[in-house]
Amino acid sequence: MLKDIVNFSLKLLGFSLLLCAIHYYIYSNFYSEAVLYLPIWGIYVFNFVLVLAVYGLMNHKASTDESKVYNTFLILTIAKMALAIVFLLPLFVGKSENSTIEVINFFVAYFLFLGFEIKMLDKFLKDAQTK
Repeated sequence: MLKDIVNFSLKLLGFSLLLCAIHYYIYSNFYSEAVLYLPIWGIYVFNFVLVLAVYGLMNHKASTDESKVYNTFLILTIAKMALAIVFLLPLFVGKSENSTIEVINFFVAYFLFLGFEIKMLDKFLKDAQTK
């Protein structure tokens, strides 16, 4: 179990760093005049921690009780959505001058991380079923 989490963490870290570098490049070339309330690195740390937590909990749940894995995934995804709203709350109350750019910054990264998470969990669950 720990080996799976370490392998996933390394893949997630590589994915995060690559995505963050691309994001910084696009931001600096096209939107550098926009001042952001939420830093780009903060968005990636937030998503990294949530995806790693979901994968760890799913890994634990799959090793203890495989019948509730999909229910757990659904509950954790809803919790991630709620935490995303809390994370973006300063933008909704008007603390940012460029809230549209910031929301796009967040949700592009959020959905890319979600896709990565689903792909890796699918692979993990298929491997767990064949064992």
